[in-house]
Amino acid sequence: MKLRATLFFAAALGGVAAVVAPATTAAAEPNSQITILYDAFGTDAAMKKDWGFSALVEVAGKRILFDTGNDPDIFAANVKAKGVDLTNIDFVVLSHRHSDHMAGLNHVLSVNPTVKIYAPREGFGIYGSSLPSSFYRKDESLPTEMRYYDGRPPEVMKFGTAWRGANIELVDKTTEIAPGITLIALVSDAPGTRELKELSLAVNTSDGVVLVVGCAHPGVEKIVEAAATINPKIGLIAGGFHLVVAADEVITKSVAALKDTFKVENIAPGHCTGEPTFAALKQAFGDRYLYAGVGTSLPLGPSTGSVGRRGEGPVFQEDDLITYRKLARREDPFGILHARNQRSKLSHQ
Repeated sequence: MKLRATLFFAAALGGVAAVVAPATTAAAEPNSQITILYDAFGTDAAMKKDWGFSALVEVAGKRILFDTGNDPDIFAANVKAKGVDLTNIDFVVLSHRHSDHMAGLNHVLSVNPTVKIYAPREGFGIYGSSLPSSFYRKDESLPTEMRYYDGRPPEVMKFGTAWRGANIELVDKTTEIAPGITLIALVSDAPGTRELKELSLAVNTSDGVVLVVGCAHPGVEKIVEAAATINPKIGLIAGGFHLVVAADEVITKSVAALKDTFKVENIAPGHCTGEPTFAALKQAFGDRYLYAGVGTSLPLGPSTGSVGRRGEGPVFQEDDLITYRKLARREDPFGILHARNQRSKLSHQ
């Protein structure tokens, strides 16, 4: 009896704690949506296709620009085609330092120079950084003219950004930046992008987490796992899953993890997810697979998984395939050359 009473009391305390400190939830909005502004495939004739990613996330009363594409002119043209007003966005999130996700920032700053920008904190990076001068070894036996700063360095050495004067806030750990809106900060350990820091956007709504990823270099499963600590119900994942050159067995494992382990309700892959992964996800998720080509708007809320798939079309049309394959062959940060070298080595064994 004592044990049973103790367990009941512990459970009651747990329930009280859950009531006292719930995960912050962003208020639902009837017009919430994600609009894809940049990608290499799509059915909207008014939008230009190019390798890169950008999405306007309108949720919880916020207008969030997530990444800014690969080319400022193409980005500007696509923004104009969709009638997006960049002067009243709440903030920008730059997922990581690769140019196909941030080059359009020049255009954003040309029309909204003071907008708040969140970017990953790097030890030494393009978004700006600083280091204590104690990081380098010193040799006091050298003459003054051979020493850094004449032997009298500042206590903190500040390094410049490519966007001088921009309102950039660097993020080095997972942080809730507004009620229910969290930036998940993780680091890649994959060949070719090791130590690359990346931010993903997680919005905790009453219908589950809406998760937007840029390239998922740290691994899409790791990002979803981190999002599940906010809310185990993952309502939607949109963006690039970094499986563009992955082997079939890796794709199969990732698809199974998203569908069966994390029980993701809806999926809207794009960018570096890859053609074979599009096909595998389409087969696995069925009508819960949301087409997310450039120009598509994805409604958020209770109807995400059943209605309102504006712009939906076939996974790929023939001209999309040609464009996608041409762009994927470029030398870029997705590990394509590494994958080819690995296959070459295996074929000669």
